[in-house]
Amino acid sequence: MGDPISGLRQRSGSGIVQRVRLENFMCHSSLQIELGDWVNFITGQNGSGKSAILTALCVAFGSRAKGTQRASTLKDFIKTGCSNAVVQVELKNQGEDAFKPEIYGDIITVERRISGTTSATVLKDKQGRRVAARKEDLRELVEHFNIDVENPCVVMSQDKSREFLHSGNDKDKFKFFYKATLLQQVEDLLQNIEKQLEKAGVVVDELEGSIRPIERELNELQEKIKSMEHVEEISQKAKQLKKKLAWSWVYDVDKQLQEQNLRIVKLKDRVPRCQAKIDEKIGQVVKLRECFTLKKSEIDQMMAKTSEIRRMKDELQQTLTLATKEKIGIGEEYSRKANHIQKLMNAVRSLQQQIEDTQEQHAKHTQAEESAIEEKLKELQNEVSTVESMLTRLKEEESALSECIQQINNEIREINQMIQNIDKNRREISSVIRELRQNQTNKVTAFGGQQVIYLLQSIERHHQRFTSPPIGPIGAHLTLNNGDVWGPAVEHAIGRLLNAFIVTNHKDSLLLRACAKEAKYNNVQIIIYDFSLPRLHIPPHMLPQTEHPTTLSRVHSENHTVLNVLVDRGDIERQVLVRDYDVGKTVAFDQRISNLKEVVTLDGSRMFSRGSVQTVLPPNKRVRTGRLCSSYDDQISDLERQAKSVEEEDKQCMRRKRNAEQNLQDLQEKLRNVKRRRAHADRDLASKRIALQDSAYAAEASTSPASTVDELHQEISKMQEEIQEKKMLLQKFRERTDEAEAKTHDLKVSYEKLCESAKGDIDAFEKAERELMETEENLASAEDVSSAFLKLTRTHIREKAHYEGVMRNKVLRDIQEAEKEFQQLEHHREENCRKASILCPESEIIAMGDWDGSTPEQLSALLTRLNQRLERESQRFTESIDDLRLSYKKKERKILERQKKYRAYREKLHACQKALNLRRSKFERNANLLKRQLTWHFNTHLGRKGMSGKIKIDDRERTLAIEVKMPQDASSSTVRDTRGLSGGERSFSTLCFTLSLHEMTEAPFRAMDEFDVFMDAVSRKISLDTLVDFALVQGSQWILITPHDISMVKNGERIKKQQMAAPRS
Repeated sequence: MGDPISGLRQRSGSGIVQRVRLENFMCHSSLQIELGDWVNFITGQNGSGKSAILTALCVAFGSRAKGTQRASTLKDFIKTGCSNAVVQVELKNQGEDAFKPEIYGDIITVERRISGTTSATVLKDKQGRRVAARKEDLRELVEHFNIDVENPCVVMSQDKSREFLHSGNDKDKFKFFYKATLLQQVEDLLQNIEKQLEKAGVVVDELEGSIRPIERELNELQEKIKSMEHVEEISQKAKQLKKKLAWSWVYDVDKQLQEQNLRIVKLKDRVPRCQAKIDEKIGQVVKLRECFTLKKSEIDQMMAKTSEIRRMKDELQQTLTLATKEKIGIGEEYSRKANHIQKLMNAVRSLQQQIEDTQEQHAKHTQAEESAIEEKLKELQNEVSTVESMLTRLKEEESALSECIQQINNEIREINQMIQNIDKNRREISSVIRELRQNQTNKVTAFGGQQVIYLLQSIERHHQRFTSPPIGPIGAHLTLNNGDVWGPAVEHAIGRLLNAFIVTNHKDSLLLRACAKEAKYNNVQIIIYDFSLPRLHIPPHMLPQTEHPTTLSRVHSENHTVLNVLVDRGDIERQVLVRDYDVGKTVAFDQRISNLKEVVTLDGSRMFSRGSVQTVLPPNKRVRTGRLCSSYDDQISDLERQAKSVEEEDKQCMRRKRNAEQNLQDLQEKLRNVKRRRAHADRDLASKRIALQDSAYAAEASTSPASTVDELHQEISKMQEEIQEKKMLLQKFRERTDEAEAKTHDLKVSYEKLCESAKGDIDAFEKAERELMETEENLASAEDVSSAFLKLTRTHIREKAHYEGVMRNKVLRDIQEAEKEFQQLEHHREENCRKASILCPESEIIAMGDWDGSTPEQLSALLTRLNQRLERESQRFTESIDDLRLSYKKKERKILERQKKYRAYREKLHACQKALNLRRSKFERNANLLKRQLTWHFNTHLGRKGMSGKIKIDDRERTLAIEVKMPQDASSSTVRDTRGLSGGERSFSTLCFTLSLHEMTEAPFRAMDEFDVFMDAVSRKISLDTLVDFALVQGSQWILITPHDISMVKNGERIKKQQMAAPRS
């Protein structure tokens, strides 16, 4: 009935329980039981400890306390009154299936010790030596021998027997079938795998979703790159246009050269025509000059005839003109003198009238009016003095108020400066408090701020690329010894090295620099040092011999590389720390300590001497101390107190400022009032001064009439004297006039006499005059002809000079200027060509295509528009296209790697899902095969009693129903349910079901407890015989525990019966 190969394997003794020993386990103080290789019956009364053997087997092979259904914890198995328990199970380890026989030998002892708090499992070899003590070793042993103590077909305890064998519930039978055939375990594994695949699918979905923002960024980058490429196209067009512009100047000069050449040719063509006209005009001028010479000689002859007559006529006319002018001048002078005398006489009459008016006005004034005027003058003078004194007082008051206002303004400016300083101090304190709180949260931020966090994150992302992980910042790896007293001095002594990072080689230095650039941590200090070097030990004689501490003695670090760097780079072993300035000077300059580099005080002063030069450096105010302190609470409390005092000081300053501003407003109001009063006083003083001046003038006019009359009499006397003088001059002019008239009369008489005496001469003169008239007419005509010839000659000369000037100043000069301009254009072309060749060769311009004839101005305007457009487009993008492309490639590479990775994950998930579906289909196929196999084995076992049956398994409802057909029902087709059978028949059919399951499973041993408690004697006899026969044929070791009598079981060498001792009362 069983598998003969399996039987042979079990008979070889591999995995069979040889001995079980219990100490202080459950009800046994000490129990040792030997088991046979085949069938073992253990009987005894209730309470004798039979079931403890099965429980011990389960515990020894790793079962949990709840899995045995006998206790909730392992310590509950310890016998009452004892502190620990021991379970030992010896297994045979022989044959081909032996487990590591070279290590354990042919006996393996599994020992589990249980205490109140722990339990331990040990595997021993044949000699009892400890070989292994791990759970993995026990699991490997159990899996090798296929010992599954939780399988009811391997170990069936009382509870499992009642649950599965003696229960009429189909669901319990289904559970029994699934557990016995390991289908339950496989199904649980498949379900667990399915859940894991679902979780993995969700994770992959999340991972795939996580790259969508990067894909969007990638698309945005691609759009930016396209826009930047458009900008590059514009830039390229601008460059080409710039090249074209450079060569356009050359081509424009070529065009100008061609035009200038044509102009020179045209100008040179004008030279022969101008020369021909000049020659023609020269001939005409020669002819006209000959004619002019003839006319000139005729005119000279005529002029000789008329010159004497003209001379006599001119002399006579001149004499007559002088006489007439002299007469007219004397008459005019006489008229002027007479008018002046008349004006003086009028002025005398006016002065006499003024004297009479003054005397009449003086007679009207009295003595009383004069005294009133004097009193009024005194009153006005007093009023003016009063107003002047008040004005002086107002000016002094205005000056005092202005000084007070100026002082208050200065005070307000000082208060504003104090408020600004206080605000600056408050902001600095708040900033330090924020930094300290940030440092309190994360000490690393004290040595570089938030940027160092970004740098460390970047280092973490790229840690696989470093040869050794960088160390830093150094300050984060340092602590202070003996409290925080020397913390400020240590920080001043170490200085910038606190923020430095340490790498092991140059490659890591470059990589760390790239990480710093990525984190935007500029000017990071990187120190290259060999991490493999051991801790430096400095001999005492190389240290400063002083009682004061050194920097090395006050710092501690778990990383020896940090201390090595501080010693090598910072010389901290030679830096001596002192408390104050005076002690520092004594140590640095007076004591002459050897191996001393410098002395550092608590406030940060540095002192050192190099030869005879002593140097003292003041504290660096920019260095913030307290970063190495173990706690920042005290510093924060001090700073908060400082902030409160600063806030109070700010409030006091604000109150002072408000009071000063109020005082300033009051003083300004007073100053405005004083100014208004002073302006009013100025106006009043001016009006009173004017009134006083008017009154003084009136009084003066009233008191001096006599003096005015005398002055007027004197002025009249002077005028009368002047009148007499003018009359005497007028008499002289009258005498001269009479003389001139007499002279004129004499000349007239002489002229008449001359005319009468020269009458013949006059006739001759009249004749000569007529000849002269004719000569003058001839002369005029001759002069006209001569003038015409001369004019014509001059015209031809001017024309000749014009053409010569045109030739000299226009044609030849234009030709010279054109040739000079041509040479300049050639030079300009060479210069432009040289400049253009620097930008690009002309062949490149030719390769661009035919020249479209654009002028440089057009190209320059187009280039300006392109540059403006390029500038506008460039302002939209802060990064260069190379950076964008590099970023795009990085992100593209990153996203492609992720996509590839996630695609691989998805493919693996699909492969796992496919494998799971395949396993599930195989599981279903195997389950169906096991169902059919179970029914076949079940019918086989029932057939021994002439019975037949059927097992119905419903996977959906998870039920297993047993139907049995009795021999007496052979004639009919009715099949009854086991609930319709008698107790013995039902127990036998259940036993057949159990044996069928046993036949489908493999194990080196099987144990059953109280499997026959509900059977009658006949059914028990049949069941025991069937069970023994099955066990002998099946080949496994069987351990059967029952409280009933087993004398009915046949004896044999393969059947071992043992009786447990009765329990003590």
